[in-house]
Amino acid sequence: MAMNSQTLRIVPVFTTEDQAWLRRSQLAVPDFWSGHTAAPALGDVLRVGGRQFDVQARVWEHDGTQPVLKLFLGDGRAQSDTVFGQ
Repeated sequence: MAMNSQTLRIVPVFTTEDQAWLRRSQLAVPDFWSGHTAAPALGDVLRVGGRQFDVQARVWEHDGTQPVLKLFLGDGRAQSDTVFGQ
């Protein structure tokens, strides 16, 4: 899906446990999609602070001023715990 990155806000939604881990680790989640022209898809993987999070659901919303794509992410897994090709 093509998108205009100027009019779409993409918000990753982490589990409660992963939110706490991010706070404790004092990690900022980068703006992964800045400048990209394609929205993330189900199954895409984000890597933050040595953990991987897969996109499990996408929810489109509108905040009154612009479209918002919320990405609901699975539990974070350590890089060494990840099995590719599942």
